[in-house]
Amino acid sequence: MDNGLIPGRYAKALYKLAVEKGNSEEVYEEMKSVVAAFETTPGLEKVLSNPFVDRSEKEKLLLTAAGDRVEDDYRGFVKLILDNKREEFARSMAIAYCDIYRQAHHIAKVVITTASAMSEDEMDKIRSLVRNAYKDYELEYGTVVDPNLIGGFVIDVAGNRLDSSLSNEIEQLRLNLLRSN
Repeated sequence: MDNGLIPGRYAKALYKLAVEKGNSEEVYEEMKSVVAAFETTPGLEKVLSNPFVDRSEKEKLLLTAAGDRVEDDYRGFVKLILDNKREEFARSMAIAYCDIYRQAHHIAKVVITTASAMSEDEMDKIRSLVRNAYKDYELEYGTVVDPNLIGGFVIDVAGNRLDSSLSNEIEQLRLNLLRSN
């Protein structure tokens, strides 16, 4: 089976259950916490896929990753993926659930990457540009600082990218010079 197929199926099943029970938003918040836990703890995926780590420890890790208040639906989901030995896909399942929820609720994830930390006024200007371009969406913002951009910013929204970074401009100049030879 394909790595994307398994997480997608589990995420769809969880989403359908959560909608039926009326707590899809709560599960969404838990899944966002799980995704964040994987991002901040790079070794988590290795621990979950390690066959020598006890099942109860894996369950504790996955429940802790979901935050302080864990819904019964998520608890049951963790039990299901552990019963079926699918814990190595937990991160992908959480991402897939978030994607399904966002699509169903017309939410766009916005990631603003800058070369250095920007002031709140500058970030507000960028957010305003995004809001004007995506008026039909509820927007969730995230920021990343990447010094490799040298200067400027990159905005990723719903699969679209606006790259206004100095590193991109230098690369475009390099490509233009190569083409002109």
